Amino acid sequence: MTSFYSTTINKNIYKKSSTKSEITSQILFGEKFKIILKKKKWIKIKTKSDNYIGFIKNNNFSKELIDTHKCINLKNKVFKLNKSKKFVSKKIFLSFNSRICARKNKNNFIEYQKNKWIKKKDLKPVNHKESNFIKILKKFNGVKYVWGGRTYNGIDCSALIQLYYLYNNKYFPRDTKDQINFKKGKKSLKKFEKGNIIYWKGHVAICISSKKLIHAYGPMKKVIVMNTKSTIEKIYKTAKLKIKKITEI
Repeated sequence: MTSFYSTTINKNIYKKSSTKSEITSQILFGEKFKIILKKKKWIKIKTKSDNYIGFIKNNNFSKELIDTHKCINLKNKVFKLNKSKKFVSKKIFLSFNSRICARKNKNNFIEYQKNKWIKKKDLKPVNHKESNFIKILKKFNGVKYVWGGRTYNGIDCSALIQLYYLYNNKYFPRDTKDQINFKKGKKSLKKFEKGNIIYWKGHVAICISSKKLIHAYGPMKKVIVMNTKSTIEKIYKTAKLKIKKITEI
């Protein structure tokens, strides 16, 4: 089955073939997928990185990309080469983890589509790995909470964790309900440590130290660092949710 990739910046995935349907996730620029079913204005897809199934609009995609680089910043500015041969901003951005194919190199810029350029310093080779999960997750600190989001415009709790694995080219489920069953773990700990992933029903957070965690927290409407103990108490008090599982990054 032929693979395709998105040529749209942050393309929405819908639960059903309608813009009135729930947005369940997003495809980043350069992210690959297979087509399951075609309709006139819609296609049903399965993403290659995490086998996520949903509907996207039947436009702005191409045959499989041979990706060479990935974007490393929360927002990566796109430039064009004007008539004076100067690089000027197009006022658009590729999100963290977007994948590109380097076509040309010029003056510390890489062209990935016709007259669309990214600074070399904003890219890493596609096989580059980052073991420091805190470095990646903290890029999103302060980004607003958006159900189904995976970008600088908004992100949800499960995507925040998944993007770390995606950056390192590792499979990890998209949704919390699937993530919770992916790794072995425990229901409780006497003491939390850096790298503990804490799951509740419908929510996930990750410890960045023995006392602090980071998560995309709906009630606070953003990605935020909070005290672990008080967060657990707050979630139980406001939503009556107990910890279901604790795993490791």
